[in-house]
Amino acid sequence: MSLRRRLSGGIALLASAALLAGCASGGTAEAGTGDPADAPKITFLYSPYADYAPFFIAEEKGYFEEAGLDVELISKSGSSGETYQQVSTGSITAGGATWGAGLFNATKAGASLSVIASVSKVPDEGKNPAPLMASEQSGVTDAKQLKGKKIGIPGDGGFGIYSVHLALDSVGLSLDDVELVNLSPGDIPPAMANGSVDASWTIEPISSAIAGKDIGHDLLPVDYQAGVELGALVFNSEYVDKYPEAVTAFTAAYLRAVQELEAGGWNDPADQEIIAEYTDLPVETLTAIGLTRQDPEGAIDWEDVARQEAFFRERGALEFDGPSGIEQVFRKDILKEAVAQAAEQAAAK
Repeated sequence: MSLRRRLSGGIALLASAALLAGCASGGTAEAGTGDPADAPKITFLYSPYADYAPFFIAEEKGYFEEAGLDVELISKSGSSGETYQQVSTGSITAGGATWGAGLFNATKAGASLSVIASVSKVPDEGKNPAPLMASEQSGVTDAKQLKGKKIGIPGDGGFGIYSVHLALDSVGLSLDDVELVNLSPGDIPPAMANGSVDASWTIEPISSAIAGKDIGHDLLPVDYQAGVELGALVFNSEYVDKYPEAVTAFTAAYLRAVQELEAGGWNDPADQEIIAEYTDLPVETLTAIGLTRQDPEGAIDWEDVARQEAFFRERGALEFDGPSGIEQVFRKDILKEAVAQAAEQAAAK
């Protein structure tokens, strides 16, 4: 395993800020030569979840290195808002984060953020990777019974509350019909166990642990949020402008790993070991949990993104009027070229 990722989040962020000063945040760095190997190090901020498996594979199997890139994967413990802030200021080159009020607000404010590709989506079928679960103590067995109940959410501006909205809407209820309680992911199991909440949005592997310990149970199949866009790959815009070839090569390596996983890599022991190491999950747990999916070409469902933006506008979570312009910061030229490069690499194998 790479020693790079073993840096603690705080130390790595400070180190990255120094390394990137003057090259990704408006300093004295010159534009790139066209060779990805000439670009400054790409520091990538990720959450230690299976959603980011392609990045782990690309790093450990040398796909980034083959492209001539110097990449450092840095685990984060904070929110998507942390990612947007670190990337937009140039302290971190790139990161993956959920679509949410923070990204829409930052985009409208002119933050130095470029959207490159989709990172994860809710699958169309199978086990839900982020289910709404009812506490065993609540007596709730049908989502329709949630009216007037306490439901845990991880804050008011991200995917969690949007997911709960979709779940409630699917049974004719709304967020106004329930009492929302802010819970961090780590606080969800004890809150459900002691009856502090009747139900909660959850995320793997926490949701499987809750079910395995008979603390709670799923209320709905995945249908209510099937295909929803979960995360985006974002880069510092100034870095993209100076080193587009490096960003393209990074994205191509990511897509190469996505395609490898799609072609059976999730069942490959070597790939499983890599993902298990980065997520701190035993392989047997990793193979049992609900997984998000990645698009082999990094395609983004912009209609779904627009629905999410509309939701946060209705919630009063957006700090502006009118559209955010999020699609205008999408570098489809980078993604198109990355898809072509990934295809060439696959054909050359």
